Amino acid sequence: MALNAKRYTVTAALPYTNGPIHIGHLAGVYVPADIYVRYLRSQNKDVAFICGSDEHGVAISIRAKKEGVSPREIIDKYDAMIRSSFDQLGISFDNYSRTSSKIHHETAAEFFKNMHADGKFIEETTAQLFDEEAQQFLADRFVTGTCPKCDHPEAYGDQCEQCGSSLSATELIHPKSTLSGAIPQLKSTKHWFLPLDQYESFIREWILEGHKADWKPNVYGQVKSWVDDGLKPRAVTRDLDWGIPVPVPGGEGKVLYVWFDAPIGYISSTKEWAAREGKDWAPYWKDKDTELVHFIGKDNIVFHCIIFPAILKASKEYILPENVPANEFLNLEGNKISTSKNWAVWLHEYLEEFPGQEDVLRYVLTANAPETKDNDFTWKDFQTRNNSELVAIFGNFINRAVVLTHKYYNGEVPQRGALLPQDQAVLDELILFPTRVGKSIEKYRFREASQEMLNLARLGNKYLADEEPWKRIKDQPERVPTIMYIAIQIAAALSSICEPFLPHSAQKLRGILNIDTPITWDTIASKAELLKSTHIIGKQTLLFSKIEDDVITRQLDKLAQTKEENEKQAIELPPIKETISFEDFSKLDLRVGTITAAEKVKKAKKLLQLEVDLGNEIRTIVSGIAESFSAEEVVGQKVTVLTNLAPRTIRGVESQGMLLMSETAEGKMVFISPDQGGENGFPIH
Repeated sequence: MALNAKRYTVTAALPYTNGPIHIGHLAGVYVPADIYVRYLRSQNKDVAFICGSDEHGVAISIRAKKEGVSPREIIDKYDAMIRSSFDQLGISFDNYSRTSSKIHHETAAEFFKNMHADGKFIEETTAQLFDEEAQQFLADRFVTGTCPKCDHPEAYGDQCEQCGSSLSATELIHPKSTLSGAIPQLKSTKHWFLPLDQYESFIREWILEGHKADWKPNVYGQVKSWVDDGLKPRAVTRDLDWGIPVPVPGGEGKVLYVWFDAPIGYISSTKEWAAREGKDWAPYWKDKDTELVHFIGKDNIVFHCIIFPAILKASKEYILPENVPANEFLNLEGNKISTSKNWAVWLHEYLEEFPGQEDVLRYVLTANAPETKDNDFTWKDFQTRNNSELVAIFGNFINRAVVLTHKYYNGEVPQRGALLPQDQAVLDELILFPTRVGKSIEKYRFREASQEMLNLARLGNKYLADEEPWKRIKDQPERVPTIMYIAIQIAAALSSICEPFLPHSAQKLRGILNIDTPITWDTIASKAELLKSTHIIGKQTLLFSKIEDDVITRQLDKLAQTKEENEKQAIELPPIKETISFEDFSKLDLRVGTITAAEKVKKAKKLLQLEVDLGNEIRTIVSGIAESFSAEEVVGQKVTVLTNLAPRTIRGVESQGMLLMSETAEGKMVFISPDQGGENGFPIH
């Protein structure tokens, strides 16, 4: 990639306003996006950095129902919290909007009406899951169940976060309503669908042929997998009472699907920004000389690489994203981050507990970013990277350069003398860093870029260690001015090169060096003198502070307490279900059986395919017990079988019944078996 575009529109995924921001969000989206934008600005590019609160997601309705408040109260609370946290961390959005705003409602409704008028949708009456107890259709995240592709037991009705597969609620195995816990029933309802199958050749040509070389393998691979499986029509409306009303006749009581309206939020946010700044918003979305880049997490790839581009294509005139550099997931201390289980490092809490150390978190999340695979955040690594890299390398170099300049020359940058080969070698190396760091950023290799930035501090440290001005001041004082002059030039370069990664520290360093106007990267690369002789630098203050063991221990203790609380909740018994009649119970046909054969279901780590002898017939049953039992050890096991359950195809195998199982507090499955006796096929009363 080269920065040849006339302007740049950079978007960061709109965070749901159903909770605060955590480190997984930061590492996946917001820190890399901010680094990229700050770099573009350092190159004097015209850039619009766009984001905003996603306030129509089903997750917001769920949170509101749980807390017994209105969705408006939820979004107002978390929008304010998220804005404040982003601002303190230094995420430098040009505009942060809200999808509940008037301009967004108008923009999203206009998109829908125009596409509807152009015949871009199809109308279908389909069977959707309906919660009889809540008297509500269950959209997306109002349903959980087992993923039909990877057997993850907590998949949502729109996506499995374990394997990343895009789903529909009716595909889930053993679906359950998150509203009441009831098993939902199918009920007919009419919706508008975007026929993604009609855009398959467009997606294939645009991404699979046009971006194979420059898109990240994880993004390209996901898109290819969906396209190879065949794209299917996707509903763009939902039966909900919270969202943007469907703006055409027949849409009464329905709202726009959040993944139709949310990406349009980038456009409405740009409109809001342009109106405030006296600009024209259209070139940032319609001019072919504009480069559009989406920063997202891997769970949003399908929406930004297939659904939203299809909407833009159908709406005409709009540009398509040049890149979608999605990151993978960040885990915490070996376990997946979970908001529901409070297993997270929350940004607002970090900012309270680590005042003045915003850049430490930015640096650690960048140096350990999950760019190509899931990575793990640990508090020990956080401490080590701060103490061994920011303090011992970056901070140590600045401290020595500034302190010695004050000690020997009262803070005045000395006049350099004749350059020795080692001096010239260091200056020649210095001018290469803007290109090195820049190329890594332009390729979205932010981990690599952060380490190149740190290598500049390493260069300064090594130079001072090799030249030892503290010794030469005694026996070769005429040599020291050149050494300290070069050290200060490196420090000045660092004040600019580090800015995308460490904006607070860059500002602090400019204060220490008494730099009024930031030094440009072009100036560094041009061999120009960065701080002239006789320039007076300021007094030294510590850029970074050492993090002591007790601080880390407190964080680990907090996580340990969370884990303990989760384990206690995990073993709490579920409430007794509502009373049923004897006639309901008598409909269940429970019989004794014996497992005669068993094998793993291919590409399904939790499923065993069993052959069960029921006396006068052999039944095939697919059971999710493979993590508790091997195929070999269940053969010969007496089991209780529910025999009159309607057959269901699981992973291509028709399952003709269900085994009665329970589980231990540790989560291991156990058989509810007739081990007191009983012949195969005999009923259990």
